[in-house]
Amino acid sequence: METKNIMIVGVGGQGSLLASKLLGRLLLTRGYDIKVSEVHGMSQRGGSVVTYVRFGSKVYSPIIDKGEADFIVSFELLEAARYTQYLRKGGKIVTNTQRINPMPVITGAARYPDDPVSEMRAAGIDVDAFDALSLAEQAGSPRAVNLVLMGHLSNSFDFTPEEWDAAIEQSVPAAYLALNRRAFALGRNA
Repeated sequence: METKNIMIVGVGGQGSLLASKLLGRLLLTRGYDIKVSEVHGMSQRGGSVVTYVRFGSKVYSPIIDKGEADFIVSFELLEAARYTQYLRKGGKIVTNTQRINPMPVITGAARYPDDPVSEMRAAGIDVDAFDALSLAEQAGSPRAVNLVLMGHLSNSFDFTPEEWDAAIEQSVPAAYLALNRRAFALGRNA
């Protein structure tokens, strides 16, 4: 199997690392060679966080170069726009429509784009944008955006619901399992 590449992008504290852990566990069940790499940019202060998940028959590097990502999963709208150059032709962006102002916007040095989704689509990018935050809140916690996004992404793969559920069970604490299962289901059906 040729190598597939997924980038998970967001802002520190949104749960992108748990999402990559869940994907890694899921992919291991099918026997793929997997490489995961995390890049933290002041993540504890709301900075950008990028995680690369690469899988296939044999994966030699954990890094995804520009033009190689099959999927970009974004926890925040501007982060989706920031990484479009990494998407391969025919790739897809799955993004939460939540907006979190980065420091340059907060300080007035820059402005948040009016409609990043329209701009990305006008550039010919396949963008699946939806309000994952509202679905996470409906599941029981705004912190469950990561599982909502993973649920939505699950529609693009042939893993069974049981395989996804086993990976969720291995990735989240038992006390939060029911909430995360609800969030995943809401995302899958969004």
